[in-house]
Amino acid sequence: MPIQSEAPSRRVRLFSAFGAGAGIGGIGGLIGLGGAEIRLPVLLALGYEALPAIIMNRVLSLVVVVFALPSRASTIPFADVAAHWPVITTLLSGSLIGAWTGATYATRFASRTLFRTISVMLVVTAVMLALGDDRDLHHMPIDGTVRVVVGVVAGFGIGLTVALMGVSGGELLVPTLVLLFGLPVKLAGSVALAISLPTLLVGFARFGRDNTLGVVQANLSFLALMAAASMLGAFLGGQLLGVVPASALLPLLGLVLLGSAWKIWRHGAQQPAGGPHA
Repeated sequence: MPIQSEAPSRRVRLFSAFGAGAGIGGIGGLIGLGGAEIRLPVLLALGYEALPAIIMNRVLSLVVVVFALPSRASTIPFADVAAHWPVITTLLSGSLIGAWTGATYATRFASRTLFRTISVMLVVTAVMLALGDDRDLHHMPIDGTVRVVVGVVAGFGIGLTVALMGVSGGELLVPTLVLLFGLPVKLAGSVALAISLPTLLVGFARFGRDNTLGVVQANLSFLALMAAASMLGAFLGGQLLGVVPASALLPLLGLVLLGSAWKIWRHGAQQPAGGPHA
């Protein structure tokens, strides 16, 4: 449930929902992300507790992922994505287990621990995005069975992130696909979306045993408006894929992530150190 003390008014929340939804959806459609790493600080700033914000973030990430993949198809055809099914299978084999495991433990974290975990993950994400944009690092010196094993382990870690932060995982999948498997950035974005969708669904299945439905029902108007704006943004971002080089946005997105990490860390410092997260 949302925090009522010092929370913005309903009008401010709805206005913010549309503006943030459209902008974040646009970035997601362009780069191949669910946009949750940017959306989470917005939800926190609007007065939501960490766990409800994560649940809402997951819902909205799913909306962006579902709409972003077909929106990018004019530039990255589905056939090109399907041709990389071995890579998709490798990462999924780890991410699905990681998503289930992470969803199990997310509900047991203390508030401060959860916020700090999210902050560290955002910093790691920013570093990974910076590395993913470095052409000299596009090919790691591993291949064959070793690369498969590393891919499964990386997928597990990404799945944990998906569950803990309510993200689509694209912010980690794109650099992994570029660095580990040598995919071009634009193709990596579409492949990442194909991996993100089932990973998000597994997280939903686990969280569905807890209070996901209650959070959605309590914030239905807000979520509906932000979801609609996210769909529009994801569509427009996908259409811009053939015009704007996605790699040009990665350094800027990295800076946004660092700023978000700092805000969330400071917010977490104000939370109780012990006790389960509500």
